[in-house]
Amino acid sequence: MSTNLCVSLVVILTCLLSANNYVGAEENEGESISKIGQGVGHIMNIYYCYSCGYRKVFEDYAGIIQQKYPEISVMGANYDPPGLNMYLSRMIGFGKMILIMCILSGVNIFAWLNKPQPSWWSWCLENKLYACMMIFFLANMIEGQMVSSGAFEISLNNIPLWSKLETGRIPQPPELFQIIDNTLRFSKMDMPSNNFVQ
Repeated sequence: MSTNLCVSLVVILTCLLSANNYVGAEENEGESISKIGQGVGHIMNIYYCYSCGYRKVFEDYAGIIQQKYPEISVMGANYDPPGLNMYLSRMIGFGKMILIMCILSGVNIFAWLNKPQPSWWSWCLENKLYACMMIFFLANMIEGQMVSSGAFEISLNNIPLWSKLETGRIPQPPELFQIIDNTLRFSKMDMPSNNFVQ
């Protein structure tokens, strides 16, 4: 019986860890896919809230910007929320894994703390599958809320063009094109001419 429990614990932990790695790989894949037209001209960075579902919006904007401005390389990445939210969400994820391992192994963590075992923990130990699923999805929901920034931040050559955090909305394409045109015009005026006779 204990061997089956250990095997199931290893299988569940492997699944959970691979799910977390898959999400991280998916974000990195989105970044590598979105590096359109690299190596020429200007670099536009778009930092977006991945948990808000803005990846599709980013891909649409990267496509239309690449069509209109082929000299601009568009790069995207997840916008990490400032402050302690990222660390707290990681701590919640770590705590979630510890609780699930304790439930699956049948460990009474309250005995270690010299406290009486509450009824909800007894229920968790009796209904391991439901308890683990509930803890997993509840913790994921809290983690998602903590890292959800709502950001869609656009910069060109490290010059901020648009901030959804400040304006409260994503720019319309004509609006963004006007801002890009003005920025490119000013950057050409600022660049010295390098037409040296050799």
